Amino acid sequence: MSSAIASRRYALALLEVAIEANFLDTVTEDLLKIQEVLSGSRELLLALRSPLINVDLKSRILEEIFGKEVGEKTMIFIKLLAHKKRANLLPTVITEFSSLLDERNGVINADVKSAVKLSDEQAKELVNGLSIRTGKKIRAKMSLDEKLIGGVTVKIGDTILDGSIQHQLQLLKSSLIAEPA
Repeated sequence: MSSAIASRRYALALLEVAIEANFLDTVTEDLLKIQEVLSGSRELLLALRSPLINVDLKSRILEEIFGKEVGEKTMIFIKLLAHKKRANLLPTVITEFSSLLDERNGVINADVKSAVKLSDEQAKELVNGLSIRTGKKIRAKMSLDEKLIGGVTVKIGDTILDGSIQHQLQLLKSSLIAEPA
């Protein structure tokens, strides 16, 4: 089984159990803490991936680092990953868990690029418009892209909405070239 499939299955199992047993908020907070530690510790990631470190030692490492930081049920889950020789999947399990939780809550991510910084009001209007268009809650990541000249581009999943001046100029150029004189 590929690691992506395994990560998704573990994440789905954790999500379902957390919902059924009514500890979803706790697990979500715990996984955010774990993700923060993992993203800041290359050594820990290497240890979790290393075939030279046995499962008992990986479990003890996880217990030592996270035992007092996360809830008991979350600790049981990450130790289970270690004992199943899947500790290396912990970062992707957390990512998958977050994606599944967003799906469940009707949240989608949008990558918004603009030529200039949008005001709070403009950003709010844009997010509201995207929310109406998609029928989902939008989590927007705003960034600047000076190559745009003006306007915005929005990427949601595989869909790109291009309202940039650069794109409009490209369309104009294409239409002028395509039209015979």
